Amino acid sequence: MAIITVFRSRLRPGVEDEYQRLAEAMSELAHAMDGFIEEKLFVAADGERVAIVRFADWSSHRAWATHPEHRGAQRRGRDEFYESYDITIAEETDHRHMVRSTDPAD
Repeated sequence: MAIITVFRSRLRPGVEDEYQRLAEAMSELAHAMDGFIEEKLFVAADGERVAIVRFADWSSHRAWATHPEHRGAQRRGRDEFYESYDITIAEETDHRHMVRSTDPAD
């Protein structure tokens, strides 16, 4: 089963533009990693940001977590960008997916 990271954060005032550039670079890097499945990003009305990232297994997740460029971005996040953050990492125990058909013959 997949490994899921839920990263919740709040930015310091005035860092949004620089943060966005770094976040886009890290997203591109994550997408290129072996075992990457998907990433979803959300911003709540109160400013909290939530990233949900899925990797195929612990090994690919660990490779992402310890990638040198990602480690540098993590340092910058703590030093420059985040007012607060919370990380939850879990092993997926069940996964279901449904897509409604738009074909009238179905």
